[in-house]
Amino acid sequence: MKAKNAVFYYFKIFLAMAEIFCGNKLMTLRTDRGGEYMSHEFNAFLHERGISLQCTMPYTPQQNGVAERMNRTLLEMARCMVKGKHLPDNFWLEAVMCANYVLSHCPTKALTVITPYDAW
Repeated sequence: MKAKNAVFYYFKIFLAMAEIFCGNKLMTLRTDRGGEYMSHEFNAFLHERGISLQCTMPYTPQQNGVAERMNRTLLEMARCMVKGKHLPDNFWLEAVMCANYVLSHCPTKALTVITPYDAW
């Protein structure tokens, strides 16, 4: 995505694909009160589909534990890749994309992430 205003467009595509793939209807969308999810158009779409919107409290990222843990895992994996191979910092984006690819294509139980803190 090039801009946050494209979230609604991509959300509709994602929703259709996810509901077809899973065979279930989305009942609740939980967000961090990002402006891209708070537009009248977005809320009207959710209301038409019968999807409830749950918003976390402002300035409490800990309420979105799964996403926060995934962000931390991605950053730690990327940090290990860049620092472990003594790469320049301009490889940071590629390392994050690689970490995302690895996490997306490995079974959860087969992947053990070792952080710099675990090595001590």
